[in-house]
Amino acid sequence: MAVKRIVANLTASDPVALAMFYKDVFELDLPHDMGWIAFLSKSTTQKIELHTASEGGSGTELPVISIGVSDLDATHAAVRAAGAEIVYGPTTEPWGLRRFFFRDPAGNLINVVDS
Repeated sequence: MAVKRIVANLTASDPVALAMFYKDVFELDLPHDMGWIAFLSKSTTQKIELHTASEGGSGTELPVISIGVSDLDATHAAVRAAGAEIVYGPTTEPWGLRRFFFRDPAGNLINVVDS
């Protein structure tokens, strides 16, 4: 048996509105919208990762998902422009990772990483 994909599901009272937030901020595609669930994607080669953790690092709350981006500063600006609350960073962690956390419109804690 081979794992082919792992998908993160974020709870939202208005899934389409939350999907539009992510679509706009992270320039994702919205290929499927059923009202109660919306699929976001990007045509790239993705690797499968699943992390288990007791905290988010540096004593922070554990985010529900991590999103790797090519330009952390531009993403930070887009998240702020979208009105999301920045709750941590941007910072360079002692282990060399540069990142920030924000709360999306549904209250989910998201980790954005310079990858």
